[in-house]
Amino acid sequence: MMLLSRRAFLMGTLAALPYLYLEKESVRIRRYLVPVQDLPRAFEGFTILHLSDLHDKEYGPEGELLLALVQRERFDMVALTGDLVVGTAPSLKPALDLVAGIKKFFGGPIFSVPGNHDWRLDRGEEFNERLRQAGAKVIPNQTAVVEKGDERLQVVGIDDPVTRRARLAQAMDDTGAESPVVLLSHSPHPFPLAAKLGVDLMLCGHTHGGQLRLPLLGAAFVPAMGFFPPWDLGVFRKGKTTLIVSGGLGESGIPLRINIRPELTLATLVNRLPEAPSGWDATG
Repeated sequence: MMLLSRRAFLMGTLAALPYLYLEKESVRIRRYLVPVQDLPRAFEGFTILHLSDLHDKEYGPEGELLLALVQRERFDMVALTGDLVVGTAPSLKPALDLVAGIKKFFGGPIFSVPGNHDWRLDRGEEFNERLRQAGAKVIPNQTAVVEKGDERLQVVGIDDPVTRRARLAQAMDDTGAESPVVLLSHSPHPFPLAAKLGVDLMLCGHTHGGQLRLPLLGAAFVPAMGFFPPWDLGVFRKGKTTLIVSGGLGESGIPLRINIRPELTLATLVNRLPEAPSGWDATG
């Protein structure tokens, strides 16, 4: 009986391997329509490519597999929301390859903010500088502006909330009420404050969607957020503020994903929500 049980376990494990490989290596694209009050006409349809939590992960030599996927999409801005590295021997090369590869075909801005793993060995400043050299605009606790003619979109970046480096109120000091605000944060922690301060869209990662995701229940546990966190994956709204939490591209701890494939997201700004096209998620 014990022999049969072991054999059944082994057969079940072998049968699950293709599924586990697909969950870890096959990238999903999530698309969102985001309503923004008083969105300037020039920014109607403005699309943000959001990438998070790469964690040293390589998608082919020099990231060519991920870059091939990205290159097929249309977007106006790139947002990197931290944890580009992981572990005690971090490699920033996959992230640098990704930024450099996108720069080859994309002329728009690439904004970046740090995550908790980027600061783990106190190398955050070094990594920020190397990302700048590759072509990213690193904006921890800073505000940048994207202009289209006379109209503007304000992009606020904050340093990592998990390690308590985020200064959202300080970063928002440089914003004006006349233009929409997009906030880039590694984790969802500042969401209540972002809503209070009138942020229109907040993009973050950190959760990996739980990495091991339970059907119907979602993320059972997320580091620095605890069990069954309130903002684990997808879209959340508070007042005029939309929060989009990405499941990220890489893994930490166990190199495994269950019920949550790696993903990149595309968030498109609109004045009002039309009927969502096939394959898109309306957030209102």
